[in-house]
Amino acid sequence: MTPPATKYVDAHFHLWDLEKNYYPWLSDGDRPSVVKDYSSLRRNYLVADFDTDAQSLAPAMVRESAVHIQAEHDPSDHVRETAWLQSLADEPASSGTPQAIVANADLASADAVQVLEAHCAFRNTRGIRQALHRRLHGSPRYDPLDSAMFQANFGLLQRFGLSFDLQFFQEQGEGVAALVRKHPGVQFILTHCGMPMSTDSGYLALWRGNMRTLSTFDNVAVKISGFGLWAPQWDASTVREFGGLCIDLFGVSRCMLASNFPVERIHKGYAEVWRSYADAFADLSAHEREALFAANARRFYRLPHSKDDR
Repeated sequence: MTPPATKYVDAHFHLWDLEKNYYPWLSDGDRPSVVKDYSSLRRNYLVADFDTDAQSLAPAMVRESAVHIQAEHDPSDHVRETAWLQSLADEPASSGTPQAIVANADLASADAVQVLEAHCAFRNTRGIRQALHRRLHGSPRYDPLDSAMFQANFGLLQRFGLSFDLQFFQEQGEGVAALVRKHPGVQFILTHCGMPMSTDSGYLALWRGNMRTLSTFDNVAVKISGFGLWAPQWDASTVREFGGLCIDLFGVSRCMLASNFPVERIHKGYAEVWRSYADAFADLSAHEREALFAANARRFYRLPHSKDDR
């Protein structure tokens, strides 16, 4: 008997249309980025492309739904990206993709309330990602955590019922922990295993310490993904090392899986990503695998159980 297909929720992916929208990091030549050698990404990646990548896994694995994370769209018009994504989701050919949208906003801006209200006008909006590290190593250095306006506006997320995708460099760990402690009513979701961006032993020790601290807060979950950012030749053993630590600290119930496509395509094909996850977590129980591959992402991003439930 053929075993049933594994259904999964892709908890972190991106779309972009370089003709319709403006993405400074893709459109303006070389800019500082945590993504190395991203020239191959300077072409459209649309729902049809994402579907084609997912088909490379069929029939063994079937994508149930997917969470779109803001793609550093034009910072002068954060809401335009959300409006475009919702229009894609509403097209019959897209089968609802993206089923959830994590939008961009500058919470240190005086118009944060209006921007969040505008995002929430679109039914698939679920959260916000403001990358806290974006200008940390720039000149002049800027850390949103040091902004009184950011700190004052952060509570708006709870008011609007929005989660926060948490992305930072490890040297910001104490400030991040203070932010999480201050906002127990906001669901924080760590991106890419908490981003251990260097394999230097000292940096990894700092990462492990930050992850231990953040795991003590019930309102923090973590996405196991993004391995190419620090381990370009990654495989299932890498997933077991870094993803295993996430599970050890947070428990299976607060972890989920994601492709980080098309960014991860610099290093691996879509099918390779998910097969590596399947290999890495083959020893988990059926219930734990279902939680890790689908149920947890449904819960944290408030997704229907399947496409048929919409």
